[in-house]
Amino acid sequence: MRFREPLLGGSAAMPGASLQRACRLLVAVCALHLGVTLVYYLAGRDLSRLPYLVGVPTPLQAGSSGAAAIKQPSEELRPQGAAPPSPVDASSEPRRGQDSSPEADFRPGLSNNLTSALVSPITALPLPACPEESPLLVGPMLIEFKVPVDLTLLAKQNPEVKVGGRYAPKDCISPHKVAIIIPFRNRQEHLKYWLYYLHPILQRQQLDYGIYVINQAGDSMFNRAKLLNVGFQEALKDYDYNCFVFSDVDLIPMDDRNTYRCFSQPRHISVAMDKFGFSLPYVQFFGGVSALSKQQFLTINGFPNNYWGWGGEDDDIFNRLVFKGMSISRPNAVVGKCRMIRHSRDKKNEPNPQRFDRIAHTKETMFSDGLNTLTYKVLDIERNPLYTKITVDVGTPS
Repeated sequence: MRFREPLLGGSAAMPGASLQRACRLLVAVCALHLGVTLVYYLAGRDLSRLPYLVGVPTPLQAGSSGAAAIKQPSEELRPQGAAPPSPVDASSEPRRGQDSSPEADFRPGLSNNLTSALVSPITALPLPACPEESPLLVGPMLIEFKVPVDLTLLAKQNPEVKVGGRYAPKDCISPHKVAIIIPFRNRQEHLKYWLYYLHPILQRQQLDYGIYVINQAGDSMFNRAKLLNVGFQEALKDYDYNCFVFSDVDLIPMDDRNTYRCFSQPRHISVAMDKFGFSLPYVQFFGGVSALSKQQFLTINGFPNNYWGWGGEDDDIFNRLVFKGMSISRPNAVVGKCRMIRHSRDKKNEPNPQRFDRIAHTKETMFSDGLNTLTYKVLDIERNPLYTKITVDVGTPS
């Protein structure tokens, strides 16, 4: 019986030799395939990982010499006096005067150039628009006025708020450019609480906003509505705001879903105040906190300038909106809950005895008493870390 296989080696063939040679051929093919696969794999990867793949000691494994390698990985590859390699985000275009052929990419000593060639330049993408409803809202909140507020610490807790009380989201573009106007005099402790609660709320609402505290100078009768007109005009000198929220300094929302922004109709924000048992005192009520777009505010000629002392101006504003065919938008009584900081009535802000007569004549006076007749003098502008304070002289009652 013959055990030779002439086709695989003639007379010198031994039993099993054909199987042995076939195995060697298969191993050679596999090695070639693995080599080609490795080359293509490395062509799509950062070659700084090559030592891990081929078993060369890495900088972390090489002791003190490795530390030097981390600081300048290609130091030994550059001629003395040559410039250091380009940073990772350098252009991927080949340098002039160098071989840019595919073979050159794999020559020893050119790993830094290969990395530059393989990494695509980073192009800044435009930010998306912020969603209509912010995903950051938490809903109902506990509002307390027991612990004193330190404004220096508060500024550190809100690092994204810029000087003057300006903020805009980092990861999206808000369509709501809101100026928040606060009529003010001698209420510094109330302002601290307002800033403490409202800055985090407004940031979670993803608004592009600025805080303006309009401080009435002197000791004449307080004029809330005229200060709001001043705030509207002064804020527009800073930025192209398209929405204006007019807020008393002693009112804090209890639910951050009650958004401080404008809607298609004028918005009454403080609809359920604890002062009134969390209900609306009367249907025409538009006091406390309200929001009007720039166009809505211009349409009604702003607010009246001739309401000195407490009361009446918010009803006049309501009448102006109605006479211009607008309706009032409100959140529901649950979302619209607000807490008021308890305080005694301020001096020089006693009830206005003329308010009822003036309210009765809103239709006749709204175009002769408002933005088009506003006069005031700016005495000082302070750009504080959390708000802009504008002190003004608004005159005295005529």
